[in-house]
Amino acid sequence: MKLLFAGTPDVAVPTLTALVDDPHHEVVAVLTRPDAAVGRHRTPRPCPVAKAAEDLGIRVIKATSVKSGEGHDAVAALDIDAAVVVAYGGLIPTDLLAAPKHGWINLHFSLLPRWRGAAPVQRAIMAGDEETGACVFQLVEDLDAGPVYRSMTVPIGETVTAGELLDELAQTATPLVTQTLEDIDSGIEPTPQSSEGVTTAPQIHPGDVRIDLTAPAEEIDHLVRGTSPTPGAWAELDDKRFKVLRTCHLGPDATVPDTVATAQPGQLVATRKQLFLGTGSRPLELLQVQAFGKKAMNGADWARGAGIDAGTRLR
Repeated sequence: MKLLFAGTPDVAVPTLTALVDDPHHEVVAVLTRPDAAVGRHRTPRPCPVAKAAEDLGIRVIKATSVKSGEGHDAVAALDIDAAVVVAYGGLIPTDLLAAPKHGWINLHFSLLPRWRGAAPVQRAIMAGDEETGACVFQLVEDLDAGPVYRSMTVPIGETVTAGELLDELAQTATPLVTQTLEDIDSGIEPTPQSSEGVTTAPQIHPGDVRIDLTAPAEEIDHLVRGTSPTPGAWAELDDKRFKVLRTCHLGPDATVPDTVATAQPGQLVATRKQLFLGTGSRPLELLQVQAFGKKAMNGADWARGAGIDAGTRLR
């Protein structure tokens, strides 16, 4: 098939590469977001998918929106059989959805209809889900509501972060796309999503992920893992933002010093090799933290350098 590929971040690159390597398909163009300003000097740089496409010698269409304008017209003019989407980051208008012979398919990192939206992996971990997965579905006008061709399920490990799980799914779910294209070529119809069990996964902003220090340790652990590495769950230390990037939820039988066991919500307690946070239930070990203006580092190492005492508290 002649294909358009639409994607933007790192997690979309494995699928693009697999399609390019597949002798049954030809990726004639890539649709992605415009270059973004990054770094201290705010230098515009292409996104990972744009960089990969340019390296592969594929035509790149960069557009913030394809509802109208040059981006829309460039996509509409393509002679393609289908379009494949992996985390493009923009809505596709109805007229473009109908343009390819076989429409558009989307690789989505959740078990639809659970977690429709921009941050499905993050929301699944934050909610304490024990499993998630990936689906390839037919793109329709309503958000992530189209019928499903193929899916896979994976467990959510007790310590895995959103970044780690996304990287895993980006690799393991890629075959679903090539298998779906085979299904389409064979005339296999997708299965409509259930109308029950629908949840949404809106984009996560830094202001959404301030830590409630009176919450149970398990709830804070879910928040930290679900927002790591970005945007990063945070509280305030000395009126400055302090990120918690990795935690260890202690079991009910864990043995800790009395100073740790009696820590109040928000209180930081350091031992020789560990850093703990008092919560609304049991203490939570802070494995990786990032003080304001500093690089991320091991929690115990940060505590030694910061010289914390019994009065050091997050707020």
